[in-house]
Amino acid sequence: MSVQSASAISPVTRRLSDYIAAAAGRALPPPVTMKTEDHVLDTLAAIVSGSRLAAGMQAAAYVKRLGGTPEATVIGTGLVVPAELASLANGMAGHADETDDSHLRGRFHPGCGIVPAALAVGEAQGSSGTEFLRAVALGYDVGARLTMSLGYPNPNQATHSTHTLGVLFGAAAAAAALLHLDARQVRHALSYAAQQASGCPYWHRDSEHIEKAFDFGGMGARNGVAGAMMVASGMSGVDDPFDGPGNFFTGFALKPQPGVLAHELGQRYEIMEASIKKWCVGSPIQSVLDATTALIEQHRIRATDVKAIAITMPDDRMHIVNNREIPDICVQYLTALALVDGTVSFAAAHDEARMTDPDVQEVRDKIELIPSPELSAAVPARQAIVDIELADGRKVTHHAKAVRGTPDNPMTKEEIQDKALDLMGPVTGYSRAAALVAEIRTIISLRSVRDLRPLLQA
Repeated sequence: MSVQSASAISPVTRRLSDYIAAAAGRALPPPVTMKTEDHVLDTLAAIVSGSRLAAGMQAAAYVKRLGGTPEATVIGTGLVVPAELASLANGMAGHADETDDSHLRGRFHPGCGIVPAALAVGEAQGSSGTEFLRAVALGYDVGARLTMSLGYPNPNQATHSTHTLGVLFGAAAAAAALLHLDARQVRHALSYAAQQASGCPYWHRDSEHIEKAFDFGGMGARNGVAGAMMVASGMSGVDDPFDGPGNFFTGFALKPQPGVLAHELGQRYEIMEASIKKWCVGSPIQSVLDATTALIEQHRIRATDVKAIAITMPDDRMHIVNNREIPDICVQYLTALALVDGTVSFAAAHDEARMTDPDVQEVRDKIELIPSPELSAAVPARQAIVDIELADGRKVTHHAKAVRGTPDNPMTKEEIQDKALDLMGPVTGYSRAAALVAEIRTIISLRSVRDLRPLLQA
């Protein structure tokens, strides 16, 4: 039994825990429900696709060895394992490459960890589709607010990775809601999350996207679910991890802003600020491909027409994508690929062999990156300017300001569905992929998320 008195709990922590405890029974506004459906579909598609990539396959093999009580599906396999392990494997598959969603202000990829956590606990509990959607939206709310409360002015000043912390607390909140923990138990689950918090911000040095998949998706999903499940089993904890001596902010925040944790809960839904990627590549490259393909279409440019290319990017994130060894996060490769192929398909963006294709390399050699502090400060964020000098002497330029798939320039439901079918079809077959799309579009009427298993298993 915790010895901390009820009066010692801060108003912020009390508000947050009360909100989480009631989330499974609280209706979402219709636009939030529809947006959450979009992100669930996009994330499940990323997991299905990622189950056949290195991070997804290795995670599945790892959890298969551990076995345990069959509670939740490892997507893309026939495995049913404990909820914590399914969260780990599906979280890693969800970020096995650069297909999943993102939240710019929260500086994390929420879907790849929060959706697997909610799905695993939902399966274990037999939660309805409506409860599942509410838990997912809650996870985005809590995860984004947690990272914003740390007071990191820019990514380079973060002492811990916001990508791991946001997913961890978002997963813990989603799991706690589906387990129907009361407010005090929620606080204990958040305390267990705080004790498991980690994430050194050197993930961009991972050249194989295995540890990065663990950092961004699998670790936070597993740890958040584990803490909530431990509390549900009867374990107690500290009543307020966000206040008092040695609290979470003491160890993790730069300029702590605890009030952000509960600010506008139930009024501002962070999933409405999340982005779905049009291009299955690293986030800083989205605007570059938007601009490059716009120029290709407008001026009918072919690779052989190009004399030189200048790409101006925000200087605070250019290093993430500059001449990387991994094809889907290498801006030079993907820009050259767009000019050679006329577009960038999922298969080509993940084709390591094509990085040495002479035609691609010839265009790549003509590319110059220009760092811009002005674009780092620009609103909307993640802008890019592509200037192409053509062999006939013409110079054309395109400034991509609102990236396709962001709240300022959202994808249509048809575009999201087409992307999901393109990702899932080669793995599950297109008819089963279409059936899953239909189920997600009517998920509010689903009696139990366990009913999704036949469509998620291989």
